[in-house]
Amino acid sequence: MGRPVSYRAYVAEILRSARYLPCEDSPGFVAVVDVLPGCMTQGTTLEDTRELLIDAIDTWILSALKDGDPLPIIDGCVLAVMESSPEPDAAYG
Repeated sequence: MGRPVSYRAYVAEILRSARYLPCEDSPGFVAVVDVLPGCMTQGTTLEDTRELLIDAIDTWILSALKDGDPLPIIDGCVLAVMESSPEPDAAYG
């Protein structure tokens, strides 16, 4: 079990593990996050690619949470997730 961290800190840890590679067939860069299978993006500049990667990471994490999939431990950190309380009964709410 890792150390629970905020969403922002968890994403920052993921970004530290990202790889940025020059595109082979066009100008720009590809960003890959090996710790999140399938999480990658492409942009025209490094800055653009990093911003797009943040969106891709957000989408990956939210999809995993929605599907009930486990999130990986990133450099000893785990996302602190609070259990949601059941929705109030319509008759009371």
